[in-house]
Order: sequence, then structure tokens, then C-alpha cells
Amino acid sequence: MSRCASLALCVAMAVSPPAAAEPLVIAVSPSLAAPLEAISRAFEAAHPDVQVRLYLDSGLDLRRTIASIQNDGRHTIGSGVIHLVAPGSDELLDRLEDKHYVLPETRRPYALTRLVLVVPESLADAPVSFEALAATGVRVAVADPRETELGLQTKQLLNTLGLSGALQDRLDVAADARAVVDHVLNGQADAGVVFSADAVRERVRIAATSRHAVAPPIRHSMSMDRFCPNRRLCQAFLDFTETAPAQAALRQLGYEPVSAP
Repeated sequence: MSRCASLALCVAMAVSPPAAAEPLVIAVSPSLAAPLEAISRAFEAAHPDVQVRLYLDSGLDLRRTIASIQNDGRHTIGSGVIHLVAPGSDELLDRLEDKHYVLPETRRPYALTRLVLVVPESLADAPVSFEALAATGVRVAVADPRETELGLQTKQLLNTLGLSGALQDRLDVAADARAVVDHVLNGQADAGVVFSADAVRERVRIAATSRHAVAPPIRHSMSMDRFCPNRRLCQAFLDFTETAPAQAALRQLGYEPVSAP
């Protein structure tokens, strides 16, 4: 099934009987499916006449899907099938804005996540900071910087702190965040570096959190699609991300809301 066909199916599901609710389709990176799903369910609870559906696509594929829809000549302003776009990084959102695929004035940051050091729950004598890793013999699991954003951010953090040399022989490179946690739990590593959201609902605890001055939190944002079929509804969803119910849903998943409650 093509991406456009898959998106069409997503929209069809949103308006299929017996639901009479108005559909709201968000194109989102799979890495952010959990927080967007949580916000969407909270939004539906406050707006029972709306049914939110997530269309999952990542990176370049997400950009291609949006481009193919907007360039096929069948849609015009107000007649598109995507309401909001929430890619995995603000960098991709910048590119979408440059191509006029989303409306730059509608960009809304909705969540933050930080790099954290996790250890097994049973480990009592854990490093209290990233800097403390240099003076210990702790083996540290990290995500692959060549394949993941987590790995790249971790590498930059260790370089900034001057820890790359000290930890060189003690780094355990894992495929992704899930693998980092698995390596910590099975004893292959004593500690691991993941995003705060990756540490939730796992048998690990956060021993240290990266300092803002060293590694600013990663910001996640969304914008309206240029051909959004209902800008009023889109704006309502964007505004909802700053409400207490949305922020509570984000905190439960290990994210930090951008706005204070």
C-alpha cells in the first residue's frame, strides 16, 4: 500500500460508521506516537465531537508523503487530508516550513525531553551526575550515534563534558534506546544514557539528568499543514497542548511540557 493510500485509509477510519465525530489527522513520527496518542485521547475526552487519528511516517518519508499530497493538484487550501504535522525533530519542521508545506506562524512546541543516566533499580551506589562517570569504573550503554538521534545527542554530551576519552573503553554501543535499557538490565552495562521518556515504565531509575547549560532539552513541536481542512479545529488542538490535562499526560510518559501548568 502506498503512503498516500495508507493516509487515505487513516482518514477513512476517522470517519467510518458509527462514528459521526469530525476527524483530525496528525502526521507524526513513530518516535512520538506515545505522547501524541496521549494528548489526542485527552483532547477527545474534552471534545467528544472530534476523533483524532495519527498517521505514522518518519523522517524523509513523512516529508515525501506531505509533498506528494500537496503537489498532486487535487487539493487546495482548506481541502487537504492532514490537519497537523508533528515530525521527530524541529529540524524537519524547519525544512517543511522552507517548502511551505506547513504554516510557520502556527508552530507550537509541546514537549521537552532530556538526556538522563539510568541504572538498575537495585543499584544503590550509582553515579550522581554524568561528570562522576569519569572517576568510576562504570560501564555505560549508549545508542549508536550513526543510526539514532539518541546516540548522536549522547555523543555530543560526552564530548561537551570531556568524557569521551575517559569512557572510550567502557562504552557499550547498543542499537537504540530499548537496547540501551536491555543492556543495563541484563548486566551488560552498569548504566545507560537515554532520553527521559525512554526511562518510563522500565525497571530502571534515573540517577542523573543532563544540565540545561551542557545539553539543552530536545524540543518537539507541531504545525498546521498548509492545506489543513479545518484551521479552527487545528488551533483548538494546538491550544490544548498547553492545558493541564495535556501536560499531565506528557509527564506520565516522561516528557516535560514546554509551558508551566
